[in-house]
Amino acid sequence: MSGDARRMGREPAILLAPGLFFLLLAFFFPAIQLLIQSFLTVGAEAGRLTMEHYAKIVVDDFYAGVALRTFRLALVITVLCLVIGFPLAVVISRAGKLLRTTLIVLLILPLMTSVVIRTFGWLVILGPGGVLSWSLQQLGLIDRSISLMHTETGIVIAMVQVLLPFLVLTTLGSLGQIPVSLEEASRVMGAGFFRSIRHVTLPLSVPGLASGSLLVFALSISSFITPSLVGGVRLQVMAGSIYQQMTGSFDWGFGAALSVVLLIATLALIIPYMVVTSRAGGKA
Repeated sequence: MSGDARRMGREPAILLAPGLFFLLLAFFFPAIQLLIQSFLTVGAEAGRLTMEHYAKIVVDDFYAGVALRTFRLALVITVLCLVIGFPLAVVISRAGKLLRTTLIVLLILPLMTSVVIRTFGWLVILGPGGVLSWSLQQLGLIDRSISLMHTETGIVIAMVQVLLPFLVLTTLGSLGQIPVSLEEASRVMGAGFFRSIRHVTLPLSVPGLASGSLLVFALSISSFITPSLVGGVRLQVMAGSIYQQMTGSFDWGFGAALSVVLLIATLALIIPYMVVTSRAGGKA
């Protein structure tokens, strides 16, 4: 092998090395530490191997309910972001230059504001006597003040607003690679607008939709601030329970076990989804 060939073979490894080192340091090392901690006892007999932390998750109905609520909310949030985000991404990608720029700025603008501030804004909107309740009363749809605070509906509304830009922006990347001539050809052949979107645009945008939905699902299932503030103590999610165990009860072993279960369950859903969507994108 010539010197140039060897140098070209080393270049990818050199480029990958910083990223792999950072990933190893920032993710895999803490994940391994949590995995080890989840199998160790604490207190007087600290350091002994045990399965009691995982047994507690299975035996205690409270934590099983928290896990089910977390995954259910994440799935609902992801589906709603897909339903709302795909049409919005199509409109932005096919709009004129000025309108497209304006819509993208409006989409990105909330990301420049702290998620805590946005969540407190939703507390004002969804709370008793808030903007939502007042508007519905003015329209005559309700006759008394309502509140969506401490409800799953309130969590879903706030989380969709927080995570929708991530799905739209990733989908725009795929839509930008679809030649407009394909849609025009389908219209010439007799397909209507919605049929063209269904049979041409949607299949070709599967990679962007898959990446965006995975990002939304991963962020929603691990979200802490918004579900904790909107849902309150009564509607705990996994991230809130882990935080409580780590900082409130100081039960690091059980908190680590909850973290490992959350990670494994998330991967068990994400990996098959990636396989299915990659095959669908390849066929498209």
